[in-house]
Amino acid sequence: MKSNYFIALFLMFFVLTAKGQSNNETVLFTVDGDPVYTSEFIRVYKKNLDLVQDESQKDVDEYLKLFTNYKLKLKEAKALGLDEKLAYIRELSNYKQQLAKNYMSDSKVTDDLVEEAYERMSYDVNADHILVKVDENASPQDTLVAYSQIVKLRERALKEGFEKVRAEVHNGQTIFGEKLGYFSGFRMVYKFENAAFNTGVGEISQPFRTRFGYHIVHVLDKRKSKGEVTVAHIMVIEKPNDSLAEKPENRIQDIYKKIEQGEDFASLAKQFSDDKNSAIKGGELAPFSSGQLRAKEFEDVAFQLENEGDISKPFKTDFGWHIVKLINKKPIPEFETIKLELINKVKRDSRSKLIDEALVNKLKSKYNVSSDQPNLDYFVSILNDDYFARTWRLQEDFEGDKPFLKIGDEQLLFKDFGYYLENQQRNTTPRAPFKTIVSDKYQNFLKEELIQYQEDHLESENPDYAEIVAEYRDGLLLFDLMETTIWNSAKTDTTEIENYYETNKSKYISEKQINAVVASSTKQKTLKKVAKLLEEGMAIDRIKSLVNSNDAIEVIFTSGIMEADDQALPKDLEFKKGISKILKHNDGFVVVQIKEVLPAGQKSFDDAKGAVIGDYQNHKEENWLKELAEKYKIEVNQEALERVKAQLKNK
Repeated sequence: MKSNYFIALFLMFFVLTAKGQSNNETVLFTVDGDPVYTSEFIRVYKKNLDLVQDESQKDVDEYLKLFTNYKLKLKEAKALGLDEKLAYIRELSNYKQQLAKNYMSDSKVTDDLVEEAYERMSYDVNADHILVKVDENASPQDTLVAYSQIVKLRERALKEGFEKVRAEVHNGQTIFGEKLGYFSGFRMVYKFENAAFNTGVGEISQPFRTRFGYHIVHVLDKRKSKGEVTVAHIMVIEKPNDSLAEKPENRIQDIYKKIEQGEDFASLAKQFSDDKNSAIKGGELAPFSSGQLRAKEFEDVAFQLENEGDISKPFKTDFGWHIVKLINKKPIPEFETIKLELINKVKRDSRSKLIDEALVNKLKSKYNVSSDQPNLDYFVSILNDDYFARTWRLQEDFEGDKPFLKIGDEQLLFKDFGYYLENQQRNTTPRAPFKTIVSDKYQNFLKEELIQYQEDHLESENPDYAEIVAEYRDGLLLFDLMETTIWNSAKTDTTEIENYYETNKSKYISEKQINAVVASSTKQKTLKKVAKLLEEGMAIDRIKSLVNSNDAIEVIFTSGIMEADDQALPKDLEFKKGISKILKHNDGFVVVQIKEVLPAGQKSFDDAKGAVIGDYQNHKEENWLKELAEKYKIEVNQEALERVKAQLKNK
């Protein structure tokens, strides 16, 4: 409940900007003397208009009530010092860091990588490879040995055949020769993916290095990807708590026989599928691609169906028994449809290093940082072998206050880089030359400082980022306030909640239910026979044996306690004890034996507790807002309000 309330609060009504307001702007209203401007109200109203579900809230006066309530809550939150809590400050800082990543990349490089990734996702490559392992931080001598070895293996493969060499040299320790099968974009590290996609079918790539060592790749085939498939299914699950329920494999076979008899798949899904989310849509599922489902058996069956309308035989997964119908097969979705997903994948993938490099170059230019390294000889001179043992410390006579590097208007000192060297010795390549170590550390230091500097100044540089940060800042503050003041009442106001229930009992009445048996068939004649047998008191199993056979399933039974909106019941069913008329339902017919009608009645406090708590919290919030309105006086500029109404009316 709290989460849903916060989302509505945050996304629908209270979208604010982080920009300061000019004193020349028109004040719409004040909260205890603090001004709120017409420009802010108009912006918020327009931005959220399409999200508002309640038509009354589209009325400017009604929306103004929501907005003033929002401002009252913000005023109270700050008065309580919630914006000074360490948890709030930490949460806001973490959010700003995460959000900033979306605004701190080189868009041109990102776009190129995303387009390349889409192209590669559209194809599958079948390849084998040979890997000569070498540590990512190996010495130059070991690296040269590994490289020479992979070059010789490529020469052999060109003469003797890749498969022969691959099988002979594989030892599973220092050299790996593996069949990889088909893969597409994002399935391998980026350098490996590059080699595979840039090598022609039947060809062997040039040697290349990844973090695992040196590789050569033999490309066997390239094909268009499978794309995505849309299917409908009927699912039957085990119901261990229902002693009357038949075995799922028997029920699914009965349903399958009805399909073989020509009955409509969608109609049967609506009546009998235990996947309630898809049942109302005739069993149809959202489109999916290869590797997307948790149930591989389901995916295999779905992709094996060839023609639209093809239906599988019943099969089992960990989720239950299924029958699947192919609705359509599609190629890879259009680029724009999955562009955002691809952007996120690219930023998490090893190709993100290219984005980082482009960003650093862009920021160096933006903040006037030279591409040339500063003189690092002093830092090289103060390193010693303790650095490899991770025990190195800055000397007492370290010249820490000397200027080192300037980024924008911030001057970094020798000590900034010195402390960085000290803290980073745990991430140092063993026994690399000190000059190499210092140079590599400087590049990482520069990248981190450039990014931090941009992040620190992003609110003043990027209005969109500033606006979103302001939205979250106030939304987070309101969440803390509501949790403290209203939502925790379920834990602390036990007596008040029970009293609220006693005062408002009439609001908590249960719907009528029936204990019933529903017989479903496409044939009225069959149901007439079933109705007669039910009237005679014959057991369900006996009736099934008389009207169904191994070759033909004429009727399926559903039994239990049901409410009026149960999927098995027709809308026009009268809740009356006895045998119903034969009624049309879901492209077929049903007859219902109502054994007992359970009347509507007063819900106990325990049964209604969830709804009672929600209603009590709303009641408490209404009274609390009245108190806030008395505590912080609101004064509305009526002339400004009329101008706002006129402006919004003309849009």
